[in-house]
Amino acid sequence: MTDAEVASTAHPGANLGFGVDVGGSGIKGGVVDLDTGLLVGDRFKVLTPQPSTPDAVAGGVAEVVDHFEWTGPVGITLPGVITDSTMRTAANIDKGWIGTDVYELFSSALSGRTVSVLNDADAAGMAEDRHGGGAGVDGVVMLLTLGTGIGTAILIDGTLVPNTELGHMIIDGKEAEHRASSKVKEDKGWSYEKWAHKLSHVLEAYEALLWPKLFIVGGGISRKSDKWIPHLTNKTPVVPATLLNTAGIVGAAMAVDAGLRT
Repeated sequence: MTDAEVASTAHPGANLGFGVDVGGSGIKGGVVDLDTGLLVGDRFKVLTPQPSTPDAVAGGVAEVVDHFEWTGPVGITLPGVITDSTMRTAANIDKGWIGTDVYELFSSALSGRTVSVLNDADAAGMAEDRHGGGAGVDGVVMLLTLGTGIGTAILIDGTLVPNTELGHMIIDGKEAEHRASSKVKEDKGWSYEKWAHKLSHVLEAYEALLWPKLFIVGGGISRKSDKWIPHLTNKTPVVPATLLNTAGIVGAAMAVDAGLRT
């Protein structure tokens, strides 16, 4: 029995989907219960090929899908901006992606099946908004992934505004991610309290433009949110992401289920 059949048998009547999250170091995927936002069984991961060219990565995605013998639609995240089916930027992935028609690439690699392809932060935002830290919150919800840079996703009553890239917003002459990413904290040797002061300044700039109901913060540093969220001074509530490493997979599966095409 295949992994997909096992999942269907173990969860009879469940609304199942499939997502693949492509990162700079790994390509991971799994079967998702779309009603709960939980993975059905374990995720499966392969190393991102080096160099991470479009064809090589597409082969890795196909390997993940084939591992489960999944035959339905597939949602896929990529670390870059995607508009009109075309990859416009490439972060932590080969620059040969820029200009690639991602739908043509992945549909061909997956035997012509239906795919949705979206930015990785957008996928995580969709998942956290519905099934994680933002569940039950109406209005504008903003996810920030705090790592080497700052990834952002904005949702309005559950509807994604794609490719926001507000980590590059200029705040007092400097990009937001150069002010308050977790990498900056590490590089500068800041305490959690000092870093929270810098992050508050960034969040206040987002507040002035967007007036969100909630900020959700993800990235590795979110696991230690108790050390720095209490030191934030911005007005909007801030909560840690709860789905962590599964958010991209879940959001990708949600995207293809919704017929999202960026």
